[in-house]
Amino acid sequence: MNFLKAEWRKLVIINYEIDPDILLPYLPKGTELDFYKGKCYVSLVGFMFLNTRLLGFPIPFHRNFEEVNLRFYVRKKENGIWKRGVVFIKEIVPKPALSLVANSIYKENYHTMPMKNQIHENKDELLIRYSWKDKNWHSIQIMAENMAKPMEENSEFEFITEHYFGFTKKENTTSEYEVCHPKWKCYPIKEYQLEVDFQKIYGTDFECLNHQQPVSVMLAEGSEIQVKTKKYIS
Repeated sequence: MNFLKAEWRKLVIINYEIDPDILLPYLPKGTELDFYKGKCYVSLVGFMFLNTRLLGFPIPFHRNFEEVNLRFYVRKKENGIWKRGVVFIKEIVPKPALSLVANSIYKENYHTMPMKNQIHENKDELLIRYSWKDKNWHSIQIMAENMAKPMEENSEFEFITEHYFGFTKKENTTSEYEVCHPKWKCYPIKEYQLEVDFQKIYGTDFECLNHQQPVSVMLAEGSEIQVKTKKYIS
């Protein structure tokens, strides 16, 4: 059953390599860390949530909004097949009702903060900026060529975007839900800017990211998506 239908568009993805030991306390039971060419990744992702429908119904004043999340990558073996998914450290949205629904039903770590976006497009370039505020404003911004390219097989972009499950940890219980979407196209990056205090937003475990350069920066076009109803796996 589809719990949510929407579009995820213009996904800014900032990737860092991180010590796997930092992520172990956040790892849901029954899953293990997923690596790309021996590297353990954590990603800061900002995007537009558009045309949102819960259980088939649009929610007034909650159809189009920004989201920014910090996530890492896991996998779980089921019937001899690997399910590859993500675990969210924190997801930021601009409306309290969104956090309430997500935290109540999916047990995710949603937080409400003031947010804004800038999306400027011309023939040659795309400028995408997502901002969110605790006491101060934080932001991620990308300038990219306005020519989306197909995903390359076995690429870093494929690894980052082709994780189709979400796993959540609640004490010793793990829940799982599936996210369905086609393969995404990506835009060549020209430049980027970051104004993020990881310690203030995500806690002392992630203060190390304040002193690191990203290993890669990506912009995905995104697509329509469907989120299926969750199930408990342990």
